[in-house]
Amino acid sequence: MAFKVAIVGRPNVGKSTLFNRLVGRRIALVDDTPGVTRDRRVHPARLQNLRFDVIDTAGLEDAAAPTLEARMRTQTEIAIDEADLVIFMIDAKAGLVPDDQTFAEIVRRKGKPVVLVANKTDVRGAEAGVFDAWSLGLGEPVAVSSEHGNGMVELRDAIAAVAGEMAEETETKEVPAEGALAGDDVDADAEEPAYDPDKPVRIAVIGRPNAGKSTLINALIGEERMLTGPEAGITRDSISVEWRWRGRSIKLFDTAGMRRKARVQAKLEKLSVAETLRAIRFAEVVIIVFDATMPFDKQDLQIADLVIREGRAPVVVFNKWDLIEDREQTLAELREKTERLLPQARGLRAIPVSAETGRGLDKMMEAALATHAVWNRRVPTGPLNRWLEAATARHPPPAVAGRRLKVKYMSQIKTRPPGFALSCSRPEAMPQAYVRYLVNGLRETFDIFGVPIRIALRTSENPYAGRAKRRRG
Repeated sequence: MAFKVAIVGRPNVGKSTLFNRLVGRRIALVDDTPGVTRDRRVHPARLQNLRFDVIDTAGLEDAAAPTLEARMRTQTEIAIDEADLVIFMIDAKAGLVPDDQTFAEIVRRKGKPVVLVANKTDVRGAEAGVFDAWSLGLGEPVAVSSEHGNGMVELRDAIAAVAGEMAEETETKEVPAEGALAGDDVDADAEEPAYDPDKPVRIAVIGRPNAGKSTLINALIGEERMLTGPEAGITRDSISVEWRWRGRSIKLFDTAGMRRKARVQAKLEKLSVAETLRAIRFAEVVIIVFDATMPFDKQDLQIADLVIREGRAPVVVFNKWDLIEDREQTLAELREKTERLLPQARGLRAIPVSAETGRGLDKMMEAALATHAVWNRRVPTGPLNRWLEAATARHPPPAVAGRRLKVKYMSQIKTRPPGFALSCSRPEAMPQAYVRYLVNGLRETFDIFGVPIRIALRTSENPYAGRAKRRRG
């Protein structure tokens, strides 16, 4: 088992930049604004032939208990407790500040092995900050530049020396292949021969700010893993968590809240939204969290439409159900609105839950896995074309410009989501109303409810086309 390394220090010393360097790709959000990182993130890392798990943490700040900064500090202290080794980072360019002394004492009291790192040494005058780091009493500082990769050899040697036997046990192990998102190494759109009910599932939780996404994930996994609170927009990164539900491996992605595009002005919020979009594209199931006290805001519908257009398997969740009084009538109204306002995925599963009390979470997971199975459904060509023949006999294709359209055959060309190719005489003239008729028939006949269905219209080539021209030539 790989040993864990936590990167800690005050805000804006370059912890996330070093985290990205060790992981080998840009995963954590990086910005000049202090306090960008709020949740702790764990990912396999590699430093030359050394393998370990690295934990990115929020900047240590001295703050009162009820504040967001204090909750961030608690998350960082949990990361230190989980780690086998701590990288304590300072900003050599800025030099030592009183907070560095205070937080170095906290790390020292934890009793974990420490590697002292002086970052940003690629600028003039940083040597003084490196020498000052000796006064922290954490050993010899390693001078690095996380942004440019300077000092990584020295850092590797320092980690190996402090880790001792733990490093020797993991030097020969391989890390997972690099993917496009934190912890991912499989393309969500890759074809599979058959649905495997035991295969791990990737689930992203998305929604507007303050809908209760992080609280929902904490309730699922049974620990305060995600930073939560009454403030809107606490989550900034897309954080992945490994979890098991009823014996099945699940990877959960917590994401930043998505506001209306016109309101997203700050650079940092744009980066957060971009991370959320990536999480949607590489998830399989997307749980869309609505605030049950104010559901179906225009932004809620836009988020749901985005998920459906991306071809993911959507599940709608009405959170904060404990605040609803007339629950039976409210649920009937909400489900009716779901069908009416989101017809793109007819039969969309809508589940009431309360992240605070834990009510409805098992039903939500059952709905998520049932939707995942439908998303992977494959229909045999024989039954598909027998249904198509009956559907076209019952409701023939219309005539366009005096010529009736001909529908020849249909085959399923992909799953995840189900995609079909329809061979017809003039694809460009086929009315969308008739395509919707076929989609609805597919849903009802083959039980493909709650996921997007895509139909590609194609025409078969005429083998005799051009023969007359060749004769005349």
